[in-house]
Amino acid sequence: MTIRLGVVMDPIEQINYKKDSTLAMLWAAGERGWQIDYITLTDLYLSNGLARAQVRSVTAFRDPERFYELGEARDIDLGELDVILMRKDPPFDNEFLYATHILEQAERQGAWVVNRPQSLRDCNEKLFALQFPQCTPTQLVSRDPARLRAFHREHGDVVMKPLDGMGGSSIFRLRPDDANVSVIIETLTNHGRTMTMAQRYLAEISAGDKRILLIDGEPVDYCLARIPAAGESRGNLAAGGTGRAQPLSDRDRWIAAQVGPAAREKGLLFVGLDVIGDSLTEINVTSPTCIREIDDQFGTDIAGQLMDAIAAKLPEVKAQA
Repeated sequence: MTIRLGVVMDPIEQINYKKDSTLAMLWAAGERGWQIDYITLTDLYLSNGLARAQVRSVTAFRDPERFYELGEARDIDLGELDVILMRKDPPFDNEFLYATHILEQAERQGAWVVNRPQSLRDCNEKLFALQFPQCTPTQLVSRDPARLRAFHREHGDVVMKPLDGMGGSSIFRLRPDDANVSVIIETLTNHGRTMTMAQRYLAEISAGDKRILLIDGEPVDYCLARIPAAGESRGNLAAGGTGRAQPLSDRDRWIAAQVGPAAREKGLLFVGLDVIGDSLTEINVTSPTCIREIDDQFGTDIAGQLMDAIAAKLPEVKAQA
């Protein structure tokens, strides 16, 4: 059976050919002979209650000088697609939110959306991790500056970050003698109006912030340890970190086993866990990355594994629709 796949993503001309995980998914789907339609948020709309989009067929090539080709624009009912990959990068702003509502309607019309739109809304990438307290470091979520300052006084060395950040943006390390504690808290909470997360600083970050990928609740055998640049406390590649792929440890697998069943139950087929040392810090559900770096270093085909999981699960999903 030829699968009709729609991919909602950032503008394809703007992606990074060397690193983009969605591009790897386009390659994998194309190699399986699937029909692929390219969609941006601008293309999505509702008409008389039906989810529709202007789409263009896309062919992806392994050529940095010409890595994609788009067909003519067509207007379709999103229910015509078998599967829709929601791969729009954060921020999770109002436009992202509205897109999940349109994609939820597409589900009602018969398309299978990966990851499930309702779960994209429900599972904030920082707060979702807190559903697994046996895996997470000591932390606090609050908008109260006094409470956050008390957390800092108690633990001395902490990290504070916004709940909607990505790529390491606006993450602050506050040491015991930091003279900027008050202004950092004021900035992050917008003077007490915005929820902020505080976590005990994990010195194991020097060995990397590990990205562990789950496909239908099961971990890929290798993770990417993102090593902070000199003088940095953030391992994010977007913040200058370098990626070192490595096999999962027993603890990594244990954490994956804690999260996997819940991710599967929530329709989160492709998930990225962030683990520092022995602690789970975030669960990425919007558009997990690091496929390309692991593939390059270990010869894996993670996007291919994901497409095979989709193909195997699709008949069951269709039968339940």
